[in-house]
Amino acid sequence: MGEDLIGLVAVTLLFGGGTLFLLSISPVGKAVAARILGRQSAPVDEDEFKDDLKAIRAELEDLRALRTDVTELAERVDFAERLLAKGRQADRLDAGGR
Repeated sequence: MGEDLIGLVAVTLLFGGGTLFLLSISPVGKAVAARILGRQSAPVDEDEFKDDLKAIRAELEDLRALRTDVTELAERVDFAERLLAKGRQADRLDAGGR
């Protein structure tokens, strides 16, 4: 279970970092950085802004789908571990009865 959590965190950080990187190089990210630094930002091109927004939304949807896949995979691993544990327990009971 600990390995599953580590994998989930790794995937989240990987895609979250990618999203933050894309945001940082987008006009929105540049405008936020300029505002934090107290500078006036250049006017934002609406078409470029819309394209960046679409890209961010698409990546967010990919992350949501990936989260669903990781959750399903974790459930399957848990199920397989339970089956293996039952088999080992049955083997021990058979060996003890002989």
